[in-house]
Amino acid sequence: MQITINGQSKDVAVQDNTLLIEVIRDQLRLTGTHNGCDTTQCGCCTVLLNQEAVKSCTMLARQAEGASIQTIEGLAGEHLHPVQEAFSQEHGLQCGYCTPGMIMSTVYLLQRHPQPTDAQIKEGLAGNICRCTGYVNIIAAVKSAAQKIQEAKV
Repeated sequence: MQITINGQSKDVAVQDNTLLIEVIRDQLRLTGTHNGCDTTQCGCCTVLLNQEAVKSCTMLARQAEGASIQTIEGLAGEHLHPVQEAFSQEHGLQCGYCTPGMIMSTVYLLQRHPQPTDAQIKEGLAGNICRCTGYVNIIAAVKSAAQKIQEAKV
């Protein structure tokens, strides 16, 4: 099957029961996307599929055929993406295992709500679990990222 991942077209061989996360991590060696639960509960495996946040641990790879996928590795260009920068500056991570999923969910959230309220942030990140930190710094990072993105547009 053919997918576009982080802007590059890739042909991958998959069986019908191959999960998208297996293609991303095992075949394409993009290990920033983490597998934390295999049940869509933790959000560590979140990627953007055609600009929508999806959990790759329970999605069959065949469902992504012909799609455009963005992983944490494809987010930064020459510089860190504003969301990545904000998570670093606001200490919105601890061990970092959940961070790629949190960041990808935040990117999706900010595409839909450029100036999110606290309630929108909590709803937007509801499918992501951090087992190390409280969510105070994560919420601060989302707000900071929103501000950075708005400032970059001016």
